Amino acid sequence: MEYYTERNRIVAVDNGEEVGEVTFPLRDGVYVINHTYVDDRLRGQGVAGELVRQAVEEIERRGGQYQATCSYAQLWLARNRGCEITSPLSCPVN
Repeated sequence: MEYYTERNRIVAVDNGEEVGEVTFPLRDGVYVINHTYVDDRLRGQGVAGELVRQAVEEIERRGGQYQATCSYAQLWLARNRGCEITSPLSCPVN
């Protein structure tokens, strides 16, 4: 599995085929992790977690703040960054 960054998107590639992505557009000065997708055949193999990890590290490298509206990213942030989920729709800004 290979990963690459494309502006505000991290993409997972397997054998030349895009098989997953996470997007984090910039809105009002905050990166919003709003979409995580992994091909069905790769679910449960840690690909989504790796995508979110790389997105968070990229945002931090840029010196940005982030929040999550994607449910998978919310759970990842709660487990790995101690983020408290305050509603079903949004994880607070870091």
